[in-house]
Amino acid sequence: MFSESSRRNFLQGVPAAVAATAAVPLANAAAPGPGEVRLGIASYSFREFGRRLCIKYTKELGITLLTIKEFHALYRSTPQELARAKGEFAKGGLTLTGGGTVYMLKDDPADVKSYFDYAKALGLPMMNIGTTAKIMPTVEQFAKQYDIKIAIHNHGPEDKNFPAPSDALKVIKNMDPRIGVCIDVGHTTRTGKNVLEEIEAAGPRLLDMHMKDLRNLMDRDSQVDCGDGVMPIPQIFTLLKKINYQGTVHLEYEINADSPLLGMHRSFSYMRGVLAGQRS
Repeated sequence: MFSESSRRNFLQGVPAAVAATAAVPLANAAAPGPGEVRLGIASYSFREFGRRLCIKYTKELGITLLTIKEFHALYRSTPQELARAKGEFAKGGLTLTGGGTVYMLKDDPADVKSYFDYAKALGLPMMNIGTTAKIMPTVEQFAKQYDIKIAIHNHGPEDKNFPAPSDALKVIKNMDPRIGVCIDVGHTTRTGKNVLEEIEAAGPRLLDMHMKDLRNLMDRDSQVDCGDGVMPIPQIFTLLKKINYQGTVHLEYEINADSPLLGMHRSFSYMRGVLAGQRS
């Protein structure tokens, strides 16, 4: 873990690192090269705002990679409405990296298929899902048919199916490589698991990440701006580079829902500073 004193010292150096990288494109649709970490946004961060503002605020934050929650493209949308949504994100210069969390909880192939049809209509390459072990063979079948990646999202101690990433890995270990996990770092630490060990254990099954920071790694209500808590973000980034992680680290900002931009700016400044420091 970062000690409090080392964290304060590091944060003092962040502004200069950010300034040095401010003019550099921060995220793009291409796969990351060796030692690179891509930053994106989980649109749940903008749950109090419609699609237009979600796009506007994502661009203001200097981000082009977005994984969307249903708030910004409803499941019940018509094909025409989804085509319009897809076009609006593209016009805004954003690349949709995925969608979710999508809850596939019915043991019904038609229900599961409906979410894959939704993802296909939006051009989503991946869905983060909440599901059960029983339904996963059906999910795997459609993942192969549609060529859409599936990342099981862990939701901590309250999740009776997959509280930690390692719980999902036990179920999917012999499945198609398009099946993996989305590690939510906050939910992971709240299970008492070591988040670095969970990331390393996932290896190539790590398809997506949701980033946040906590003052208390066991308390979901202690979320703070990235850099203000005790989440080992620098060590996480170092490990992602080591395992050649090919996905995106999406900031999922769950606090200050009515006014998230300042905290998100601070969170990205911290993460960009960490990455700039690791490149030097």
